[in-house]
Amino acid sequence: MTETATQRHTVSLPDGALELAWSEATHRGRRRDINQDAVLALFPLFVVADGMGGHIGGEIASSSTVTRLRAVAEKGTVTTKAIEKALGRAVSDIDAHPEATDEGTGTTVTGVYLDSSGDEPTWVTLNIGDSRVYLFRDESLAQITTDHSVVQELISAGRLSPEEAENHPYGNVITRAVGPSDGVAPDYVRLEVVDGDRFVVCSDGLTKELTDYGILHFLLQHEDPTEAVDAMLEAALENGGRDNITIIVLNVSRTGSSPVED
Repeated sequence: MTETATQRHTVSLPDGALELAWSEATHRGRRRDINQDAVLALFPLFVVADGMGGHIGGEIASSSTVTRLRAVAEKGTVTTKAIEKALGRAVSDIDAHPEATDEGTGTTVTGVYLDSSGDEPTWVTLNIGDSRVYLFRDESLAQITTDHSVVQELISAGRLSPEEAENHPYGNVITRAVGPSDGVAPDYVRLEVVDGDRFVVCSDGLTKELTDYGILHFLLQHEDPTEAVDAMLEAALENGGRDNITIIVLNVSRTGSSPVED
């Protein structure tokens, strides 16, 4: 298991400051031999990648994608153009790797970043695949990203209920991924920066074992990001841990004073 303590970053704003606190963990689960998930939590970009493919193809795909996105985050300014260039490079990396030969090799990539390019900062979520971004606001939880999956298409078409989807035989089949033969443009959603918001970015190893209500329960129980991550991970493992599990919890606090930026 890879896990970190709570990390923090302060961003100066014209009318105050933005205080961010986050924690992440990744675990191979109870039934998988290797962990094909990868995670990046480096201000201003917070991303989960869930690899798929035979042998170690999925691990190569997810780690290649996170490596390329890390370079974007390290520059400090994240844009949709930079993300898509990085994903294009990751596709080339995956295609060129001698051990990523399985036709099903690829990875999801899902996350959120702070866009400070305008007069007012905003959050932007990005998504390819069926990993998810949730937003906790006013003590309620909403899924911000839309799964790229066969099951989600059936739900959207009214042919399947969310309850029926939980045990559907095509539950693991996704319709978009970062891989040698797939497009690399994510879906984006822009969100305002609100004091008290909390984000959960996770692979489907968490959502297979915890309902949205379960995720909400642990956020309400644990204000500290590390404690929330630990509680969710423990519950997911206790509920079966059928897949690799990766979780980021990001807390947002907007204050009225303006400290010096980290």
